Amino acid sequence: MTRLLTVNNYYYYRGGAETVFLEHNRVFLERGWEVIPFSMRHPRNLYSPWSGYFIDEIEFGSEYSLRERLVRLPKVIYSFEARDKLARLLDRARPALCHAHNIYHHISPAILGLLRQRELPVVLTLHDLKIACPAYTMLAPDGICERCKGGKLYNVVTHRCLKGSTALSAAMMLEAVLHRLLGSYSRSVSRFVVPSEFYIRKLCEWGWPRSLFRHVPNFVEAQRYRPEFTPGLEFLYVGRLSQEKGLETLLRAAAAAHVAVTIVGTGPLLEALRRLAADLDSRVRFTGYLSGEDLHDAIRGARAVVLPSEWYENAPMSVLESFALGKPVIGARIGGIPELIVEGETGAGFVSGDLESLTTALRSFSALPDREVETLGRQARRRVELNYSLSLYYDRMAAIYADLGVVTSASSTR
Repeated sequence: MTRLLTVNNYYYYRGGAETVFLEHNRVFLERGWEVIPFSMRHPRNLYSPWSGYFIDEIEFGSEYSLRERLVRLPKVIYSFEARDKLARLLDRARPALCHAHNIYHHISPAILGLLRQRELPVVLTLHDLKIACPAYTMLAPDGICERCKGGKLYNVVTHRCLKGSTALSAAMMLEAVLHRLLGSYSRSVSRFVVPSEFYIRKLCEWGWPRSLFRHVPNFVEAQRYRPEFTPGLEFLYVGRLSQEKGLETLLRAAAAAHVAVTIVGTGPLLEALRRLAADLDSRVRFTGYLSGEDLHDAIRGARAVVLPSEWYENAPMSVLESFALGKPVIGARIGGIPELIVEGETGAGFVSGDLESLTTALRSFSALPDREVETLGRQARRRVELNYSLSLYYDRMAAIYADLGVVTSASSTR
């Protein structure tokens, strides 16, 4: 039985990256691999017999004292605790390969050098642009930002890209500088797995060699989703309520197009968006956070899902899940979003951040006959079944492992 070490900051279903990480583990377990997780302790963690090796919790949303913050800050940049605990886990488990996901600021890239020393192949799935941009997103307070390109990392401090904080931004700059000097990514990662072609192109523009990257789209098990192809009347957004998501543009476009919108999620912009909706006298309903069948029911009741992002999205799971539920998606033409939506077949596109373009898209979709909207939903569902299946994901990932010399007798199940 082949042993696969998988690493991620969180070991519970917290967001899109955690969903990909945990579902990846499940897929390989079901196909005969032994999966050994390494993560951070957290009250919401799933059970694992290996949790005794997990690192202590670091939760940046918590109210730490000054002393506690000073103790945790070095771990954010380089965690000796993570390195030491992983070394003990490696001594016991002796995996054939490591597949890491989000490790920044909690586990930290400190583990990558240890894995290189142990001559263990390392695959790193990129859920963001962290290996190029210290602030993850190539997004500054004034919008899309690529000022750090060419090694000009001081820009992350100059523009206070991390939560508007000079201290946090300086810490992230120090982390980026240190791990570039150590070659934590460039020398220790055997392959980078990227869900969108856009991210690969962008990282290559920043100097990374194309040979290190492999494009593996995310997957959805369509049979787990009960679709509803009959279109509703309202449009729906689901996700975090934050500046880069383009929600102000969506609310203004919805008011101009005279359409109703349901907003699912929470975040720092909630109250500001409520005020804006009232000022516009628009038909906007805020549900708060939804999950599971409650979320699926909200999507099933929509006419279409809208993704109005104004930053470089990677490959949002919300698009694939909406397709699986039988709903077309209206998405901004930015980042990896256009790779997922076939305009006129599974949804529509519009110019990111452009009020008129989004207004036109909403009006057009609202005016479409229900039978045409239903056809788009059926085609979206079919696209997920054909191109984003579990078996395709496994085959693509197993091929990368095999290319690194890690083989198994397990085979995919179609």
